[in-house]
Amino acid sequence: MKSNFEEMSVPELRRYVLAHRDDMEAIRALFHHPSLKWKTMPRLFKEDGSPIEENIRIAEEEIRQRLS
Repeated sequence: MKSNFEEMSVPELRRYVLAHRDDMEAIRALFHHPSLKWKTMPRLFKEDGSPIEENIRIAEEEIRQRLS
């Protein structure tokens, strides 16, 4: 059963994302959580689907800063 990310608080969602790092739906929910100020993040993947490691690092750091 899928979690209801819209009902989770930021700390709950953060814990979920850290435990389920491949769940893109949860990561999107965290980035778009209504209590967090929106900031455009760089693309995480190239057109061929390969990750852009530097942008992933930047996004992870931004998440840590927002949630601390």
